Amino acid sequence: MKTEILEDKWALVTGASSGLGADFARLLAAAGCHLILVARRQERLESLKDEINAQSAVTVKIVPLDLSLPESPQRLYDQLEAEGLQVDVLVNNAGFGAYGEFLHTDWERTRQMLQLNMLTLAHLTWLFAQDMVSRNFGYILQIASNGAYQPTPFYAAYSASKSFVLSLGEALHYELRGTGVKCTTLSPGIIVTEFHQVAGQKEGSLYYRLTKMDSMSVARKGIEALLAGRPSLVPGWKVSLMAWSNRLVPRRLSTAIAAWLMRM
Repeated sequence: MKTEILEDKWALVTGASSGLGADFARLLAAAGCHLILVARRQERLESLKDEINAQSAVTVKIVPLDLSLPESPQRLYDQLEAEGLQVDVLVNNAGFGAYGEFLHTDWERTRQMLQLNMLTLAHLTWLFAQDMVSRNFGYILQIASNGAYQPTPFYAAYSASKSFVLSLGEALHYELRGTGVKCTTLSPGIIVTEFHQVAGQKEGSLYYRLTKMDSMSVARKGIEALLAGRPSLVPGWKVSLMAWSNRLVPRRLSTAIAAWLMRM
């Protein structure tokens, strides 16, 4: 992976306290990127900062912040601008899922999920992409899900939020042509992280065992796709085949298959 273009640039990674976000941070640091790491759990951010500082000579700034609050994107942008930090790489990784029948999920939790997965992502993109365009340089990586490619019962609101991310990311990729700014949307399947524990879905199902991928591999594929200027990527041939095959079957059947897989 040729990452020389990232050396001495500043990357903002949201949801950086664990899993995919932490691995994005590790890879970007290895490429010579200075880091701004944002998440709610300060102790996790400090631990990751110590780890990266022990292995790389890059600068790591941590920002403990709850991005599910509507005012957080502007607050973060204003703070970094006041400190004279320009974001060259934006990794919109923060997000979570809620497993269960839509009518039986807690509304406040669902609302926070939709705020974080969609509005926070869109607001951060809108804020930082404008500066990137003015400098004629920048990279934006949007994290969606393979659930973005079909309605997914038992992840109804989560899947819908990721469809928004995919549509926004691919449209923005087109709009940014000729600006020096690239936007890529990564739509992974099951990753071995805390996601399922947070979502409330059991691990170890047949679908889980057959399609799971490790976080570092997915993060590496995401950065490779971003640097290559790809509009979107579904990592892993099994998950990619499933996403592609949705176009070949009626949506009602696709929805039924998704429901079956989620309950296996």
